[in-house]
Amino acid sequence: MDTQIITAEKPLMAQARPRKPAPFLPMSRAEMDALGWDACDIVLVTGDAYVDHPSFGMAIIGRLLEAQGFRVGIISQPDWHSANPFKVLGKPKVFFGVTGGNMDSMVNRYTADRRIRSDDAYTAGGEGGKRPDRCTVVYAQRCREAFKDVPIVLGGIEASLRRIAHYDYWSDKVRRSVLADAKADLLLYGNAERAVVEVAQRLAAGEAPRSLDDIRGVALFRRVPEDYAELHADDLDSADEGATRQKGATVIRLPALEQVEQDKEAYARASRVLHRESNPGNARPLVQRHGDRDLWLNPPPIPLTSDEMDAVYDLPYARAPHPSYGEAKIPAWDMIKFSVTIMRGCFGGCTFCSITEHEGRIIQNRSEGSILREIEKIRDKTPGFTGVISDIGGPTANMYRMACKDPKVEAACRRPSCVFPEICPNLNTSHDDLIRLYRKVRETKGIKKVMVASGVRYDLAVESPEYIKELVTHHVGGYLKIAPEHTERGPLDKMMKPGIGAYNKFKRMFDAAAEQAGKKYYLIPYFIAAHPGTTDEDMMNLALWLKKNRYRADQVQTFLPSPMATATAMYHTGVNPLRGVRRGGSDKVEAIKGLRQRRLHKAFLRYHDPDNWPVLREALIEMGRRDLIGSRPDQLVPAHQPPGTGKAAGTKRPVRPGGKTQRFTTKGLRVMK
Repeated sequence: MDTQIITAEKPLMAQARPRKPAPFLPMSRAEMDALGWDACDIVLVTGDAYVDHPSFGMAIIGRLLEAQGFRVGIISQPDWHSANPFKVLGKPKVFFGVTGGNMDSMVNRYTADRRIRSDDAYTAGGEGGKRPDRCTVVYAQRCREAFKDVPIVLGGIEASLRRIAHYDYWSDKVRRSVLADAKADLLLYGNAERAVVEVAQRLAAGEAPRSLDDIRGVALFRRVPEDYAELHADDLDSADEGATRQKGATVIRLPALEQVEQDKEAYARASRVLHRESNPGNARPLVQRHGDRDLWLNPPPIPLTSDEMDAVYDLPYARAPHPSYGEAKIPAWDMIKFSVTIMRGCFGGCTFCSITEHEGRIIQNRSEGSILREIEKIRDKTPGFTGVISDIGGPTANMYRMACKDPKVEAACRRPSCVFPEICPNLNTSHDDLIRLYRKVRETKGIKKVMVASGVRYDLAVESPEYIKELVTHHVGGYLKIAPEHTERGPLDKMMKPGIGAYNKFKRMFDAAAEQAGKKYYLIPYFIAAHPGTTDEDMMNLALWLKKNRYRADQVQTFLPSPMATATAMYHTGVNPLRGVRRGGSDKVEAIKGLRQRRLHKAFLRYHDPDNWPVLREALIEMGRRDLIGSRPDQLVPAHQPPGTGKAAGTKRPVRPGGKTQRFTTKGLRVMK
């Protein structure tokens, strides 16, 4: 397959058949009756509370399908203990659409230490426990029980990130594709607008789900057609990794489910190939054996144009939670109701992040007109608006309208990041369009302040002193969150993040702009503990940097291995998929798995907390760094413990069933005592 300029055959809304929009997509029979419906064409089942707003995936998909002429209903957070709640809207005529919601249900429910979270931002009242673990699987199974002959289509981030055999942190094993577990017909991954419209139209026309094997962004079980040549990325003795280009129809065979379950290098190879085949301009189909069936993944969806993005965000959203929630607060809605999304995607490629895997690395932008129209809607229709836009951005704040300078180069590129190890010379890093947008938004009647709350990619920002000046002068309120993630080159290389020098340069420019504007503003840096490739010495050096710069982190982030992320492959396998993976020739990565070491790394980030001092003292002694224990400014922790502190030192060691205690070294190795 040759590379191609990345365009779609037809516009997203080419076959739109607008019907009078429902005030809210119905969640009950009474609402269907009020609309004069005898049945729904499509029923969407979601793990989130239903908020009819374009920040919520089911609202976007529902309103988009409504614009195509379909009658769409919503079942939100149903009781999953029986099939009856899945029958509440009757039998859908076309398909069930199932999603876990805006977050993977396991990430939503559990912390990085596998502890249950007490709350859920996407639920009325913030109440936890309103969705099951792996809710995409559970919901799909209940839909099948409710109406066994209705096609089931999976979508959303939970399905997207679990589309192939994947390591699951919470069960500590490799699980098969969620499509197999859910026993669904199709899985749509990534930005699914194009795919879901075509799937709906073709299913409504009478086609069978198994015939929809030519739609981009679709995964399904099918045989490899006879006219396809297979490239064997499952051959770990070969350095080729299935990268050979050849004419004609080709498909890349990933290591099979059974292979990646048993062989960690095979898992790392599958991860590497999947990420390499992620550019819509040159990606080829992938196939992975699951038992006696082949899981087939078509190439990623074509990114939306600005006109198509505008059409999606201009749909007739009610811009509010469904009335059935009454006065109950939905934390995620409260957080975003005065914010505006201006773009999608991220070309940063950070290995611990899921944005690129789901939204792609090609930036999809809205037009200025569409953004300004949404701001006017917020001003005129959202209760409680005081004139302050709480955030304007997307996955990042400052990638708006950035793209490769040459579409042909963009279509052929296989780099996982446009900014690592340095900014690609083919990348247009101009902030001019974003600066102009900021100024037009500020000029909108009734707008007092426009905030940029977080997500500034500082290695790009330093390319535009004018942007930093604009940001600091008009769009920061007291402090700005920034994410250098670490100070040491070892973990930063595994994260694909720039060196701390880029952060230091940004801070100098930020501070200078704040002084010039007569403001007292501060940067709040975020860091990750226990990321693959991080040593105890790396965390110690980070703690020393924090102390030297007088930073005291109140909240710290411990690495959470989310499904399909490159860093998760490192964590599970101890192999670096950023480099070639082959038998006996792979680059090794130290993964931080022992609870003792993960807690130690977290303690280094909170070096100032007296409860962490006993653990840090013990570690520093084992590391041969007694010189860092004392009261001098250049020392990390005091030698003496204040009364009533040091709870961590009093915790009992875990006990094995045989009664022998178990000691964890700082390297996470278990040693019998």
